[in-house]
Amino acid sequence: MMHITTYPRTMSNQPEPVNRYFSEQMSRDTRARAEAAEPPSSRFAGAPRKILDRAGAAVDTEAGRLIALSHSLHANPETAFDERESARAIIRLLADSGVSAELGVHGLETAIRSEFVRPGTPEDAPAIAILAEYDALPEIGHGCGHNVIAAAGVGAYLAVRSALAEGDPAEAPGRVVFLGTPAEEGNSGKEYMARAGAFDGIDAAVMVHPYGYDVAEQVWLGRRLMSVTFHGAAAHASAQPFMGRNALDAATLAYHAVGLLRQQMLPVDRVHAVISEGGTRPSIIPETAEMKLYARSKYPETLKSLSDRLTKIAEGAAMMTGTGVDIEWDDKPASLPVRTNGALTGRWAVAQSARGRQSLPLGVVPETIAASTDFGNISYRLPGIHPLIKIADAGTALHTREFAEAAAGTEADEAVRDGAYGLAAVVLDYLADGDLRDAVDQEFEDQGGAVDVPRFFD
Repeated sequence: MMHITTYPRTMSNQPEPVNRYFSEQMSRDTRARAEAAEPPSSRFAGAPRKILDRAGAAVDTEAGRLIALSHSLHANPETAFDERESARAIIRLLADSGVSAELGVHGLETAIRSEFVRPGTPEDAPAIAILAEYDALPEIGHGCGHNVIAAAGVGAYLAVRSALAEGDPAEAPGRVVFLGTPAEEGNSGKEYMARAGAFDGIDAAVMVHPYGYDVAEQVWLGRRLMSVTFHGAAAHASAQPFMGRNALDAATLAYHAVGLLRQQMLPVDRVHAVISEGGTRPSIIPETAEMKLYARSKYPETLKSLSDRLTKIAEGAAMMTGTGVDIEWDDKPASLPVRTNGALTGRWAVAQSARGRQSLPLGVVPETIAASTDFGNISYRLPGIHPLIKIADAGTALHTREFAEAAAGTEADEAVRDGAYGLAAVVLDYLADGDLRDAVDQEFEDQGGAVDVPRFFD
């Protein structure tokens, strides 16, 4: 008899460690590209220096209260649509500065609106909005740093009001709107607000987001949520399996088909899926299985094409298994990619340079590091920017406990100051410089103009 030697292997209950070479190499490559990047520049004059100086002084004056707001929001995180105390904290800070604000506007209980019109401003003067987010993530709190977004947005609004409270109204006439926008995380709060009229009469919008780099422009993918339910027929898995129609088989086929689709997907596409329900007992052929999928892409048109492919995959899996299928897209509004306005981005880079930051242009940070935001929906309605400001080490990813810790650190506190000044400077440049406004509008039209966002995927 042949003797076969076996070698015991002890299986660990821990996953194998991840090879971090590629992500570390991306960081090295990014640093090299950053060192080679040109200094920020803009062909526009922007606002007079004295107005920008007043805004900077106002940020410095308010810095302590803004940082306290950021820390308070961080210590008391509230998730989408439940940001009640967060919203009240913002309104209290505004009230302490003599600024009134409305809570529960544009159809959302925790949305905020405040407006400032410079005295002497004509009715046809431009209007620009400063946006602030303050929702947190389940379990890990402010792992996306929305506490920094809120504090910087409030600071920018107060700084603009202070800068325009004196001087010649003809230098920078206009209307500035502060919008507190709830439920960005997975719920597209800005889209709900837009449909309720929040951006009617507004010509441009700005906000800033914390990150591991200072970036003037970065890729943000559009995102849609697909829910698929397969309907089969239950049967005893041993005695009469042939009498069943296996819904889990359909979900499994669809899951594998998505994996095969990745071979032909565009480099700018992403799909992630889970089987959220697949049966209750191994002895019963599952009669119901559910899948949840995120589809993401860099352009609205390519996101629409990817959505069509995923719909066909679900229908094909149902056909192969003899099951029925229900497909639902976007039980919450989809998020479009961000369309950045380069003219406004240039002014952001100049303002950040004045604060000692080099805000990197598009392409320096790899576009494979890409998430999604409901600001994209606004950027297809009107010109806007969504720059990023450094609060953490370059390798610290959004939506992690490490990023949540950084969002209450000293770098985050500096980002509140610098972000508030940067947004205020862009707003003041926009109001003061007619050539800049013309360029912003022309660029927006050249990019395709306004899109009917609610009906885009119909």
